[in-house]
Amino acid sequence: MLRFMFVGDSMTIGSAGEHTWRYWMWRHLCATLGAPFKVVGPREALYDKVAEAPTSYAYAQPDFPRRHLAGWGEGWLHMAPLIGDAVRRERADVLLVSLGLIDLGFYTNAEQTAANVRAFVTAARAANPRVAIAVLPVIPNVRAHDDAAFAAEVALFNELLAKTVADLDTPASALLLASPPEAYDIHYDTYDGTHPNERGEQKLADAYAQALSQAWDLGSVPEPH
Repeated sequence: MLRFMFVGDSMTIGSAGEHTWRYWMWRHLCATLGAPFKVVGPREALYDKVAEAPTSYAYAQPDFPRRHLAGWGEGWLHMAPLIGDAVRRERADVLLVSLGLIDLGFYTNAEQTAANVRAFVTAARAANPRVAIAVLPVIPNVRAHDDAAFAAEVALFNELLAKTVADLDTPASALLLASPPEAYDIHYDTYDGTHPNERGEQKLADAYAQALSQAWDLGSVPEPH
């Protein structure tokens, strides 16, 4: 039985009242994987914007496995030290990772963020030498739309991420770079220029579903919504 772990920042943990893209990905796997699987992770809460803490369980759709390793305001910098223990304890086989925007926005430049990607992969493989990791590029947000320097940093990181994935991919422990969601528009697919609304959540899930199907033959290519 494959054990999937969602790893991400605020777009992955989601906030009170959201489905999150994790829900849509779980639905896709249930419908198309063709084998039992489990969603694992050390956390399960949503972020509560009023309390400014990950203390909410008010999912728009509560009836799904809510485990994850995601955090509001957390990036590669924060997850690299945590991933080894999480993979080991949860016995994760497949990591679906969406990180980087918060790093570039507040903590590290493109080169430093890419170095943290390497540290993350190294730690995950130390815990499970056969772990498979699918990574989503950073999706430019409203800040990238308004700030040319930040947009350039995002573009540079995505180039470095692609090179890092190509360099670290191995037959024993596959490393996959998913394509950005098709026709993703921050004006229609987010509620604030960064965080996905329900339409954006489905597009994020579809990006992973397409990558897993085409590269690893896990599930099927999603149908257009």
